[in-house]
Amino acid sequence: MHLFVDNLTNVDFSYLDYRRGLVGETWLANAALDGALDSQGMVCDFGVVKKTLRHWLDDQLDHRLLVPTRSPHLKLERNPQGVGITWQVQSGEVIAVSGPEQAFAFVEAESVTADSVAAWSVQQLASAFPTSVEQLQLSFTCEEIASPYYHYSHGLKKHEGNCQRIAHGHRSRIQIFLDGERSGEWESNWADRWRDIYLGTREDLQVESDEQTLHFAYQAQQGRFTLAIPANHCELVDCDTTVEQLAQYIAETISAERPGTEVRVRAYEGIGKGAVASAKS
Repeated sequence: MHLFVDNLTNVDFSYLDYRRGLVGETWLANAALDGALDSQGMVCDFGVVKKTLRHWLDDQLDHRLLVPTRSPHLKLERNPQGVGITWQVQSGEVIAVSGPEQAFAFVEAESVTADSVAAWSVQQLASAFPTSVEQLQLSFTCEEIASPYYHYSHGLKKHEGNCQRIAHGHRSRIQIFLDGERSGEWESNWADRWRDIYLGTREDLQVESDEQTLHFAYQAQQGRFTLAIPANHCELVDCDTTVEQLAQYIAETISAERPGTEVRVRAYEGIGKGAVASAKS
């Protein structure tokens, strides 16, 4: 018997990629279970499936940095304070991240893909279900977005939850309206501008930063976080990178270039959530 749950939940995270660098991503999770019927006439209660998988995905993948441990481009160090990671990008540039262990997911694969993360997740979940479940299948898909979108990573040091982790991210759509009319041109401009970007708060910038590499560091409730990233992979903003403030930042930036025009921005943070901001100069 085959049991399935589509669009079980979504996970927002970042991952390290040899070609693209630090990538913010959002995936939808889908599950299927094979097995015999139990005394209730079920393979497994849907409530158990949803609770078990959602809890594991929220705890082990969501708002973490996914690190492919078998990659030759990775250098990994553990110490009493946490984890230090050095990652070499195809261009020869280096990304370095450190933080508490709970800010990372160490995926046993050469690269992070939907298939490799699904296979690793199934291994981690091997003993999580009743014996009536003979096989668990997990798959990840992206939201279908017909309009422009971007991938961004960030960290929110003031956040009391897992958003405080310095390298987590989202795959997000954006809608921009000028004087009430939607502008595909401006949406494409921002999608290009924030393709695989790290959005860094200027007050977190460290003195050792230079034109080639930006160094960020902060202390949050979960511990101390640091990130060194090539400057051309980053945009500095003078605010915290909450979706509310990012929407306002985009609106005000466009308004400065289009004086007299009413700008309204509908910025998403992953799937189905976000903020709306307006500006006119």
